Amino acid sequence: MTEAVQARIVFFGTPPFAVPALRACLELGEVVAVVTQPDRPRGRGQHLSPPAVKEEAERAGVPVLQPPRLKGTDFADRLSALRPDLGMVAAYGRILPPEVLAAPRLGCVNVHASLLPRWRGAAPIQWAIASGDAETGVCLMQMEAGLDTGPVLAVRRTPILPTDTSETLHARLAELGGELVRQELPRLLAGALTPRPQPSEGVTLARMVEKEDGRIDWTRPAIELERRVRAFDPWPGLWTDVRGDRLRIWRAEVAPGAGAPGTVLTASGGVLEVATGERALRLLELQPEGRRRMSAAEFLSGHRLAPGDRPFGGGVR
Repeated sequence: MTEAVQARIVFFGTPPFAVPALRACLELGEVVAVVTQPDRPRGRGQHLSPPAVKEEAERAGVPVLQPPRLKGTDFADRLSALRPDLGMVAAYGRILPPEVLAAPRLGCVNVHASLLPRWRGAAPIQWAIASGDAETGVCLMQMEAGLDTGPVLAVRRTPILPTDTSETLHARLAELGGELVRQELPRLLAGALTPRPQPSEGVTLARMVEKEDGRIDWTRPAIELERRVRAFDPWPGLWTDVRGDRLRIWRAEVAPGAGAPGTVLTASGGVLEVATGERALRLLELQPEGRRRMSAAEFLSGHRLAPGDRPFGGGVR
């Protein structure tokens, strides 16, 4: 049973990751407004689509604010007029200026998807997987002007599984974030949480992932490439060019073998293995541009490859 709190909460969030935290706030207190990003064009038709948090707020009957920007506007005054006790932030997608952080009586706290100070920034889930971290988690952090630099109020941890993609880990951390808010918000409002300053050691930055991050560099070790297959699923994917055609790799595993990076080592019996900077990458599920996902056996039936071939354009950089 959740413990209700007497607090007026303004919730800031945008993507599906933030929805469990919003639900927890709706269960516990009075959410007087939800602040989210403007609707964006999506899909083939580029029709305007609302953020996931906006849809959840509207189902709950909570007023939604979608300012195009915060800095240099009167938004902090509008926020103060709501008399909020607390600002709860989860993947809002914009930096909150100091006047907005200060508008709620108790300031703003953030649900961040990493074990701070590791992976401050925009893409902590992807870079945790890509870097081979054994675990990650969510932190409830008191916000200040710096990028994810504020003191940590509470933490929940989870292992990163060998099969985790950014999509599966994103979903698990979202639920963990909702659980964290549900359990710790009453304690926060009661003054029972002790802020712990982040240590100066172990700081890493999780920069925004770009499309070019998905291009395969065959000179890298196979274990790094396999992690990137999972880290960049669903976007931007790990990809290469095969004789001028884009090829997306959906699943792969590390295999024995050695050769010049980007060289085909095995291409028979439904097995496709390519040499990397260290060991080989066995490609299990692939998708040529404009076609469906397929097994290595299906791919090889339509592409003549042989050991010693180097068909991958741009494979070494």
